[in-house]
Amino acid sequence: MGMSKNTIGIVGLGRMGNGMAQSLLREGFNVFGTDIGETQRQAAKEIGVNVVADIKALCAESSVIILSLPMAKHVQAVIKGDGGIIDHAQPKTLIIDTSTSEPEVTRALSIELDQLGHQLLDCPVSGGPAGAEAGTMVMVVGGERSALERAQLYLDALSSKVVYMGQSGNGHAAKLINNLLCAAHLVTTAEAIALGTKAGLNPEDLIAGLNAGSGRSAISEVNFPRWILNQSFNSGFTMELMRKDVRLAKNMIGEMGLELPLAQQVAEIWSQSEANIPDQDDFNCIVKNAGLGE
Repeated sequence: MGMSKNTIGIVGLGRMGNGMAQSLLREGFNVFGTDIGETQRQAAKEIGVNVVADIKALCAESSVIILSLPMAKHVQAVIKGDGGIIDHAQPKTLIIDTSTSEPEVTRALSIELDQLGHQLLDCPVSGGPAGAEAGTMVMVVGGERSALERAQLYLDALSSKVVYMGQSGNGHAAKLINNLLCAAHLVTTAEAIALGTKAGLNPEDLIAGLNAGSGRSAISEVNFPRWILNQSFNSGFTMELMRKDVRLAKNMIGEMGLELPLAQQVAEIWSQSEANIPDQDDFNCIVKNAGLGE
């Protein structure tokens, strides 16, 4: 069994999982991985990942496992489904969940894993595939501090900044709030640029002006120059995933009994976009609702 601190497993070898594997390999870690997709498995093999057949084989190699999965249901299946991590984990396994998942699901899984002697950290990430490959992601982390201390050497290889949020699930809550803000900034910035264009301003000049003033945001500083103004729309994050995150943030608002009208309107705009922007389109395509990028 691979109990070395230099060995780590990854479940989910898509663009994010592959990027994280690259960063870990570059830092000298021995990386094992598994994925249900043959294309993803082959791509991981080509960069030096030890690709194994299933979760059972992965658990045999490492007691530290990163999850890079689309949704909470996939995280639940990998952890507690038939043939999942709980069935095959080494003693005191540490699971680092980098997915953008649901806080309450995470808290329930953390309790169940703790009762079995394992630990779960929710470590959702920002920075996209490029950040994963460069090891410059930002992580907001929930879980026991002892688990964070144990995970720190792996997180250092993956991220430029780690912000501890407290108890289990808090990392995922913070990430959903972040993505709600990101979704709002995309909508409002697109409308601002549409207004400026109608008023006769050059979009590139207007973005430069906004970025020199108090109206700037990560959306105006990064997304517009990199993916929107040039109409590349290839950030690696889909409309489907952002709609999911906005929906989960809206659910949080309801669960807290809050009246947040702007957030509710943003959620409605993203929900309605399903009618005219396909799931697999880049999430920046939401700006097309304001007449941009077409």
